[in-house]
Amino acid sequence: MIQSLLFVLLQAPAGGGTMQLVLLGGMILVFWLFMIRPQAKKAKMAKKFQDEMQKGDRIVTIAGIHGKVNKVNDDNTIDIETSPGR
Repeated sequence: MIQSLLFVLLQAPAGGGTMQLVLLGGMILVFWLFMIRPQAKKAKMAKKFQDEMQKGDRIVTIAGIHGKVNKVNDDNTIDIETSPGR
């Protein structure tokens, strides 16, 4: 991305370079607002959920498996029970 940005900056004509820089800055801002920021926010919420997980919580894994937390280990792993009574 940096290489393409430098290429655009170096190819700008002497008279209209300012307008191209403003448009490029606007595109970068829109990309950050709609792509990077929401994804970082979602990752932060997922990390908070994982840190607050306790024994007895009901969860659904990424694979869609429903279960109940039996044990939260120190190495960031959990044991879940998927079929109670079996």
